Amino acid sequence: MPQSDPTLRLNSTKITILTLVIGFLLGCSSTKHLKEDQMLAVKENFILNGQAKPQDPVLLLSQTPINSKILGIPYKLHVYNLAEKEPEANFEDWLASKPKREQRLNRLLSKKQVTQLKQYRINIANWLKNTGEAPALIDQNALQLTSSLFKQYYNNLGYFNATATSTIDSLGPKKAAINYKVDTGEVFTLDSIQHVAAAADIDSIYLANLENSYLKKGEAFEVEKINAERDRLLDLFRNNGIYNFQQRSIRFKAFKDSLGIDTKIPVVVEIKNAQKRVQDTLTEVPYKIQKINSLSLFVENPTEEFTIYTDSVQHQGISIFSNGRLKYRPQVLTKGVKIEAGQVYSDKNRTATYRFFNELQNFKYPTIIYSPLVRDSTLLDAQIFLQPKERFSLGFDFDVSHSNIQDIGITLGSSVISRNIFRGAEILEVGVKGTVGASSDVAEQKNTFFNLFELGGNIQIRFPRVLAPEKIRTTFFANTNARTNLSLGMSVQENIGLDRQSFTGNFEYTWKTKPIYTLTFKLADIEYVDNRAIDNYFNVYRNSYTRLNEVARSIRNNPFLNQQGQLPLPIAADAFMNHVLNERTDIEPSDPRFTTVSNIQERKNRLTANNFIVGSSFTFLKNNQESIVDENFSQFRVQLEWVGNLLNAALNLGNAGEDEDGNRTIFNLAPSQYIKSELSYIKHWEVGKERIVAIRAFSGLALPYGNANSIPFTRSYYAGGSNDNRAWRAYRLGPGTSSSSNEFNEANFKLAFNLEYRYPIIGPIKGAFFIDAGNIWNINNNVNDPSQNLNSLRDLNQLAIGTGFGLRYDFDYFVFRLDTAFKTFDPSQIPEERWGSQIALKRAVLNVGINYPF
Repeated sequence: MPQSDPTLRLNSTKITILTLVIGFLLGCSSTKHLKEDQMLAVKENFILNGQAKPQDPVLLLSQTPINSKILGIPYKLHVYNLAEKEPEANFEDWLASKPKREQRLNRLLSKKQVTQLKQYRINIANWLKNTGEAPALIDQNALQLTSSLFKQYYNNLGYFNATATSTIDSLGPKKAAINYKVDTGEVFTLDSIQHVAAAADIDSIYLANLENSYLKKGEAFEVEKINAERDRLLDLFRNNGIYNFQQRSIRFKAFKDSLGIDTKIPVVVEIKNAQKRVQDTLTEVPYKIQKINSLSLFVENPTEEFTIYTDSVQHQGISIFSNGRLKYRPQVLTKGVKIEAGQVYSDKNRTATYRFFNELQNFKYPTIIYSPLVRDSTLLDAQIFLQPKERFSLGFDFDVSHSNIQDIGITLGSSVISRNIFRGAEILEVGVKGTVGASSDVAEQKNTFFNLFELGGNIQIRFPRVLAPEKIRTTFFANTNARTNLSLGMSVQENIGLDRQSFTGNFEYTWKTKPIYTLTFKLADIEYVDNRAIDNYFNVYRNSYTRLNEVARSIRNNPFLNQQGQLPLPIAADAFMNHVLNERTDIEPSDPRFTTVSNIQERKNRLTANNFIVGSSFTFLKNNQESIVDENFSQFRVQLEWVGNLLNAALNLGNAGEDEDGNRTIFNLAPSQYIKSELSYIKHWEVGKERIVAIRAFSGLALPYGNANSIPFTRSYYAGGSNDNRAWRAYRLGPGTSSSSNEFNEANFKLAFNLEYRYPIIGPIKGAFFIDAGNIWNINNNVNDPSQNLNSLRDLNQLAIGTGFGLRYDFDYFVFRLDTAFKTFDPSQIPEERWGSQIALKRAVLNVGINYPF
């Protein structure tokens, strides 16, 4: 008899298990707990003007939603049905079902524990009910309410003759479908639009800004437009001098034909006076434009309950009061204050002043008070109260990590923040971080567990002003709250990779032209990388060594191999590569083994090269997210970085020394030279309660030129990981169609696209489905392998695609994320096996992350 195919047996087992699971879920009746007169709503249909609209937004108003489903199964309803209806009574009946059962349990467990068992049973039932979903029963009151809500929805859009009805269709025993039918009729439109303003100042402001009105003759009469016009007028008056303007003073009068025949509606905008209570009588007070008479700023003493102000200074028309000598330079406190004496009152100026003091990060949330003058109510005295934060603060960090190099790493860090160190609201932050780790790959004489070590420190100081000559400040940063950031950092590694030492320095300006626009200009971005253990390269990058060793063993009587058939490190491995590439072996340049050795050496030279990076960059960010809970927003970022130009020009002018390739050097090192650009876009849509569609697109390109033929490893791109293409581990995807045999794959061009649908499951547990696409390639880099290069636009069909699902637990202050992804399109496979051949549970990639990936 022929033996059965093990693959077929495995697939049959999977199909059997899947069939049993689905059969079990389908076998759980969703109606078995219903009473005779109850019916379960399993479908909801919506018909608008005779056409079915299954995804119409109006369904969000429905008061008769059906139970949640996954793959057609109402899983939450099944969870709810698992709960006992009367757990307390059932427990009491169980206790009484046998003589002396309660007495025996009381003796065995104690009476208190028996009571607790009853409470456990009640708690389990409650948990199942709260976790699950009660059956969506047909309710006539809910049907009528939903119909009226649908009718009101279309009334608000101007369809005042709309009708909404509901019907029920039986779909079997105790199951039914709900049908909603809406006929809108003809839309009503705005006719003449007039206004009546009780106060002269209100009338003049209204007429001066009439072209910005949301109410236009001939457009549909929508309630949302009325609300938008009310909000516009409120902002208009409060930003043009009417300090005490109240929304209730605005009233709209619409004159609708009672018979519904004439669909044109005239509107009158009525703006009344303010009302003020004098004793027991309400009197009308005309609104008047109010101006700022004076501005005072009070710096409170945070250590005293009541501050006694003993000193005062005047600066730019602002009186500044303090207890004792003022600890801040006056120009620092007044620079971003938008409230000025003589100007009309404006909500925007008050908000901008709040924002300025918050961004200083030296004060708690400020208080701004306006007081009308008794002698002249059109004048306002403004007072700003500032309470300084503690001058010093201390923070600690703790982290446990795992990587390709470390089996385990424990990081401890600490930072000290000092505020107002030069009396200019500066912030100095000094941080230190140390890591100890363990790795079984480190070859050392002593048998110690923690054999990895890294120590790093950084100093950062933030100035709430531009450190630059006067002409530059007035030309480029006028009327902005620009900041200057300076930072220096260093780190030292031991037994980690190539024992890299790095030194970094940054000098940058950050400012906003509008609340949603942030600009950053790095005048100097400096990084020096010194790899102290280059001879350890093949111990770290074992895959490269394995491939090189295979080539060496393919040569008969190879003198570079030891008795075990291995290339001794590092001398023999390096010497063998040089012999091959200098054609001193039997391997010809046309031999694929020659290409393999060439690629290995190219990669080794790039990853072991020391780098001296001196450049500048400019970043523009547009972010219209109003708060962290805003889920309807977009972010657009563009960055341009140029490295090495000025430094190489200076070295040429100074006739600096040259290396063997004729490049000018500093510290016996040719500086890196490249240009880099990045574009990224993120968009979120809220498509339902806690249901979000999120997309991200990224493109980055770094081109070496001048004295460089590659991009420094620390500035190159990689693909894969928990925040990128989740079907591949970090650094494992690409470049191009290569088989990802290296531990760390990197290149100088990257494309990445992500689509994710996020939805609630149960309480703080959320779910997601996602599609990730992307890859990296080399362009004009010192890589000769065509499979790793972008040779033409047709190579964009090498975008790797991963799909998957995720679970997230929301802890409020952060989100724990667990994503499972599958290689749906793998460009490293042969063309016939690129689609779907990697989709299997045993090949799934599990990612753990904190917070959302984008």
